Amino acid sequence: METLTSAFGEQIKQAVSLSKSSTVITEQNVFQEANPDILPLLDQMVVTLALPGSRLSGLEHLEELLEKAQSGASCLLFVEHYSNLDLSLFSYLVRHSGGRGKEISDALVAIAGMKLNEENPVVSALASAYTKIVIYPSRSLIDLDAKKNRAEIIRSNAINRAAMKALLDIKTKGRIILIFPSGTRYRPWDPATKRGVREIDSYVKSFDYFCPVAINGEVLHVRPGDMMEDSVSRDLILVTAGPVKSCAEFRETVRKDADAADGGAVDKKQAVVDAIMAVLEEMHNAAEIKRELLLKNQPTPPRNG
Repeated sequence: METLTSAFGEQIKQAVSLSKSSTVITEQNVFQEANPDILPLLDQMVVTLALPGSRLSGLEHLEELLEKAQSGASCLLFVEHYSNLDLSLFSYLVRHSGGRGKEISDALVAIAGMKLNEENPVVSALASAYTKIVIYPSRSLIDLDAKKNRAEIIRSNAINRAAMKALLDIKTKGRIILIFPSGTRYRPWDPATKRGVREIDSYVKSFDYFCPVAINGEVLHVRPGDMMEDSVSRDLILVTAGPVKSCAEFRETVRKDADAADGGAVDKKQAVVDAIMAVLEEMHNAAEIKRELLLKNQPTPPRNG
């Protein structure tokens, strides 16, 4: 079984040598511009692992979202999250899909958890290929004892305030904000990792439009422990962008339905992100049918892990 480390040792070595990424996050460095020297190394990984026929569908929806962003609207991409190569797969496939694909990729700013910068210098180097705003995720605060970890609570608040300020600074300047609404990679042994985090409602409330993006196929398989020891295999990747949706209309509809279903007792913020995850799941299931049909027409290598 090959891991990310064993399969791409040379690319990893180069990325680390080229990296200028901060491995300690403070309120001064939450906004991090992409390092263009790292991107070709991630592209090599995608080319190696994604089978011929891998593609992006729904480019017209992403182009519409880009047009809205360039006109001054605030725009989101809600993307399924299965591995640390999801952003690499999306970026590569959209850049190679024709049309305004490269412009779309250049406009992306990902919301990233600070773990990507602080836990492993190799992961930090690879993640620096893409422009991002770093946050202190709510999931990381769950197990903190407020009394015993007061300094860390203060730090998390400072980082997230700075991240929100950075977001406000760029949200109407032609950028598209990419978010994984589950807040973490899906782990098959932990169903809770497939559920969207409640805080996503605040993004929907404060933005104008969003596109949902499903990812089908697995080239990097999550394993317990170090992220660099995730296993790799070749697979056919389908990335599917859905129609542009008005955030206000979507949110209002979900909240009204929640009121009607439970007399107002349901958590409306969680209901909004649950509805987004349901849209993604429906798209994923439809795309998987197409993907399986495509796989029947080409030999498929055995998967590792």
